Amino acid sequence: MATAPTIRPPSVRQTRNLVNGEWCESHTGKSFDAINPATGESIAAVCDSDHHDIDSAVSAARRALEVGPWSRMSARDRGKLMFTLAELIEANAEELAGLEVLNNGKPVSEVMAADVPLVIETIRYYAGWADKLTGETIPVDDKMGQFLCYTRREPVGVCGQIIPWNFPMLMTAWKWGPALACGNTLVLKPAEQTPLTALRLGELASEAGFPPGVINIVNGFGETAGDALVKHADVDKIAFTGEYKTAQIIMANAAPTLKRLTFELGGKSPNVVFADADIEQAVNGAMTGIFFNQGEVCCAGSRLFVERGAHDDFVDAFKDRAQKRKLGDPFSPETEQGAQVSQEQFERIMGYINTGKQEGARCVTGGERFGDKGFFVKPTIFTGVKNDMRIAQEEIFGPVVTVLPFEDTTQVVEQANETMFGLAAAVWTRDISKALNFANTVRAGTVWVNCYNTFDPAAPFGGYKFSGHGRENGREALNAYSEVKTVWMNLD
Repeated sequence: MATAPTIRPPSVRQTRNLVNGEWCESHTGKSFDAINPATGESIAAVCDSDHHDIDSAVSAARRALEVGPWSRMSARDRGKLMFTLAELIEANAEELAGLEVLNNGKPVSEVMAADVPLVIETIRYYAGWADKLTGETIPVDDKMGQFLCYTRREPVGVCGQIIPWNFPMLMTAWKWGPALACGNTLVLKPAEQTPLTALRLGELASEAGFPPGVINIVNGFGETAGDALVKHADVDKIAFTGEYKTAQIIMANAAPTLKRLTFELGGKSPNVVFADADIEQAVNGAMTGIFFNQGEVCCAGSRLFVERGAHDDFVDAFKDRAQKRKLGDPFSPETEQGAQVSQEQFERIMGYINTGKQEGARCVTGGERFGDKGFFVKPTIFTGVKNDMRIAQEEIFGPVVTVLPFEDTTQVVEQANETMFGLAAAVWTRDISKALNFANTVRAGTVWVNCYNTFDPAAPFGGYKFSGHGRENGREALNAYSEVKTVWMNLD
């Protein structure tokens, strides 16, 4: 990984809601603290909103959709605004990176190498789609007469978007990109733990020239602001990234209004290493698969299956690499692993580590807090794990990996699929037949072969089973944000 530039913690510019192009305090007058996970200290007080603020934001989005300049803007001009936004993000990259590090706890090297470039690429990718969402003419049967039949793509409408705390800036881009390209208006509810970069992106969107009401941002908690957004009768679609249990609540609460729903949820991704793999490459991949972003990744390779013949050597090399991993100040360019996002998440991870020990798994390294302040967890590796243990089945969302040996391809595919999740998987082998057999039979939305955590805005991302509905990124995401209208014209 390239050395990151020296970035200082930036000043917090915005803590209010963006509604109809104006920055305003919440109706409640209340606030909550945005926390620096590396220290546990407050960064800023952010306004805490309820259904009144959601009502205002949805009304603004509806007006912008139906009667504002956005409704009359050409697709090409929408794309130009998005290109301008991408340029402004690029120009303010270091400030945005600093906010992300400050509020999320991830290391600056990762933010500058991954988060920021992907945000810019995503907005630019969908800006290019804005004027390419075409319909088609349909050659209908002429026995009934002469008709012109064609389709056109139109926006779904007002889109509620609820994003998580693990990639706040990138998840904003993943939600905004396809929604704006299709001509929708939106109300974004950032995670209460990490609202700061979304708010700064809102300022940049206003600077880019997006009309009032097109992009609205409402801060608050899921139980109040998020719940009101889901239930609102004038919201046409909800896009949610987060935990499957929350998605179940959203499905139930959205049912009376029959909203469109897309979910990108959790995972317990199998990362499979065959004995014929390049072991050094596979160890590097395992490190990326589980310890990137402190393990707070929905597609993290948290179930590491290693063929019996390579198991012991692999574990020794993996353990050695994990013990050398540099934890500490997320703003230091040398830091490889930062802090978990919150005290709550830190305690959740430590609880699972204790559960693993109680279940009889062997913690070969880590399993402890790092340092005496902030929410740091040492990279943790468990061996002697059975596939039905809680630490092998439940999403921990931290730097904790379970290593399970396997004997053959049939066995590992069965074990890989023995989970409620199906977001991602990976396989390491020099045998193309093994790789393709695994890729074709594992139940996962993304399969990496001899790589891990590679992403591009053009490549669809989403899951099977409890890992979600629909796809983020690529052409497929546009389907979730557009309606297809069929028009018949009698030519007789």
